[in-house]
Amino acid sequence: MKRFVEGEDRRQGVLLPEFLDDYVSEENPVRVIDVFVEELDLVALGFEGVVPETTGRPAYHPGLLLKIYVYGYINQVASSRRLEREAQRNVELMWLTGRLAPDFKTIADFRKDNGPAIRATCRRFIDLCRRLELFTHAVAAIDGSKFKAVNARDKNFTRAKLQKRMDQVEASIERYMAALETADRQEGELAQAKSGRLKEKIAQLREQMAAFKALEPVVHAAPDQQLSLSDPDARSMATSGRGSGIVGYNVQAAVDAEHHLIVAHEVTNVGNDRGQLSTMAGEAKAAMGAGHLEVLADRGYFSGEEVLACEPLGVTPYVPKPLTSGAKAKGRFGKQDFVYRSDDNTYRCPAGETLTRRFTSLQDGKNLHAYWTSNCAGCPLKGQCTDGKERRVRRWEHETVIDAMQARLDAKPDAMRIRRATVEHPFGTLKAWMGATHFKTRTLEKVRTEMSLHVLAYNLKRMIAILGPGPLMKAMQA
Repeated sequence: MKRFVEGEDRRQGVLLPEFLDDYVSEENPVRVIDVFVEELDLVALGFEGVVPETTGRPAYHPGLLLKIYVYGYINQVASSRRLEREAQRNVELMWLTGRLAPDFKTIADFRKDNGPAIRATCRRFIDLCRRLELFTHAVAAIDGSKFKAVNARDKNFTRAKLQKRMDQVEASIERYMAALETADRQEGELAQAKSGRLKEKIAQLREQMAAFKALEPVVHAAPDQQLSLSDPDARSMATSGRGSGIVGYNVQAAVDAEHHLIVAHEVTNVGNDRGQLSTMAGEAKAAMGAGHLEVLADRGYFSGEEVLACEPLGVTPYVPKPLTSGAKAKGRFGKQDFVYRSDDNTYRCPAGETLTRRFTSLQDGKNLHAYWTSNCAGCPLKGQCTDGKERRVRRWEHETVIDAMQARLDAKPDAMRIRRATVEHPFGTLKAWMGATHFKTRTLEKVRTEMSLHVLAYNLKRMIAILGPGPLMKAMQA
């Protein structure tokens, strides 16, 4: 063929062999991975096998296996079997490993046996970013997202789901029994064959019912009355879609608002975010080395106790309060329609009456002050306010911090837009990298290690885009 770019003849020998280094440009990200791992103190991080044994077969250096994993996760190759194949055919990996190709079991065991050290490596990269003074803005956004575990929904049981499955099997047995009676009244070979198939299905359903009944006491005895057969730590969690849900983990992440780096993360199997605000904010503040940190989170994180716990940490939270007023849902005035006056510790109702403090009660471990007025009976707005004798308003003893946070949100109307633009994009990127089945490992401890590798790969790739490979390598070697 003429007038096309032509390649070399595969059978053509070359006079001088090329160096492997010639295939990897100076700006190739694989060189950043090499420098990053070489500059780590693997002993201090806790990696096993850094000091070789004096006897036995020589092992692979843990730095080599860490390079393979970091390269794999940056290039969306998380499977140990695929990493084994890539090490045998991928020129970049050949350069990175010196043409060594560990088998998949060695690669998988390294991730399994060095979980805490891998998580410490992820934190060490954030330390590098802090030394480069990338966190001067001191604003972070926190969010949580549900990631799928290696556990199908059919392999997860709660009390309600188990009872529903048993009812479905019972209904199927009754339906097949009725069909069997009809088939038995008919004659001929086809009827006999159909009768045999129905008996097999009934026997299978009864075996399934027996298995469900055996699971029933196990589910009832579980602390949260939930059982996952494939991954025992995975939990059924609701998602934003109506009637949808996944069996997986709730991944928490704190992302700095300036460079969108994931400064702190955690994996939990609790399906809500309500108790995570102060913990994640404290970890983000420590990772960023900030004297004071502003934290943005959505209304799923709202908790009076969590907001109060942020104050001694040096964290200023911005969390919208969810509108959960039952009166507002019924078309009546909600608590937000009553104005609190701090000078005399009273409330002003929509009709202009003053609600005074009457008593204090303990509810769910919180001291709540009750306010009301005795003038409700003759009020023209009473029908819009309450159907009882008088309208009572309750106030938490520390509600001043909630009022102050609402005032901050009113003064910063773009806070939630900044939050969405900061923290939701990293989650979308990570899920796109991870594919349809997000995690490949099982149990909470191993999933945390896998998530740390994903976060390290994301941050490393982000820093290469921000600084460029050359300056980043110089910063690592400084």
